[in-house]
Amino acid sequence: MDVRLTSEQRQLHAAAARLADELGPSSVAELDNASRIARLEKAVATAGWRNLRSDGASGVEIALVTEEFARGLVDVAFLGPVLADDLRGGADGRWTIGFGTRAVDAADRDRALLLDDGQLFARAVGQALPGADLTRRTAELTGPPELLGEVSPEQLIRWQALAVTMTTADLLGAARGTQQLAVEYAKVREQYGHAIGSYQSVAHLLAESLALIEGAISVLRYAAWAVDELPPAEALRAARVAKVYTARAARTVCETSIQVHGGIGNTWECLAHVYLRRVLTSTELFATRLEEIDCGLS
Repeated sequence: MDVRLTSEQRQLHAAAARLADELGPSSVAELDNASRIARLEKAVATAGWRNLRSDGASGVEIALVTEEFARGLVDVAFLGPVLADDLRGGADGRWTIGFGTRAVDAADRDRALLLDDGQLFARAVGQALPGADLTRRTAELTGPPELLGEVSPEQLIRWQALAVTMTTADLLGAARGTQQLAVEYAKVREQYGHAIGSYQSVAHLLAESLALIEGAISVLRYAAWAVDELPPAEALRAARVAKVYTARAARTVCETSIQVHGGIGNTWECLAHVYLRRVLTSTELFATRLEEIDCGLS
């Protein structure tokens, strides 16, 4: 495995970061800015970010974009449409994915794909439902399911590997975003005449978070590479290992960010809770347990 990014991958990474920085919400109040969301939606749709997989993007490239979008709290549908694109291969329509009676990442989506025992179904997306994540919408599914076809066992496992890897990248991006938020706050918040970042107790907390993030980067890069390069079962196991580590690391980083912010970290106005909400939601999306990772190993 060569962990170095190609020049094209670096350009893709930079473009995703630039979009997230320019049009992602910079405050909790910005979450309700309809004009910003409209511009963000137009930018994502025009550039074809949701069709990366059918355009030939690798697991590494999908993970890079997912990570940057989460870091910038991009709050239009992306993860769900990309996973739908992988299943449907660039089909027309505004697709996302669904589980049971709910569609996830459903903002501005009208249909959802569901997998059931190797069969692929479609259902209409209905009214929005309340959810913890303030950056991604959940919606009810309506109408009868429409059978679209079947998915082979190999295709299903590889798709699951991509799905788990994408949610892992989302966790890492959110962790990086809230870490950056805490570091910037520690530079300007003063106590006893000094920036709080100059005190060892705060500096060590932030350093420990950075170490967790670096570990997550390592396991994620391998999982993203494995999506296309290893047999499906091995790719899924790599994704699950990355998910378990990164979910725990990201939650710790988010809680540390809230702690570094002090009292303001527990208020609605601080973005730290928005990152934590996203982390908790992505942890439960394609949730992974240690027992699943070790299953079948000698």
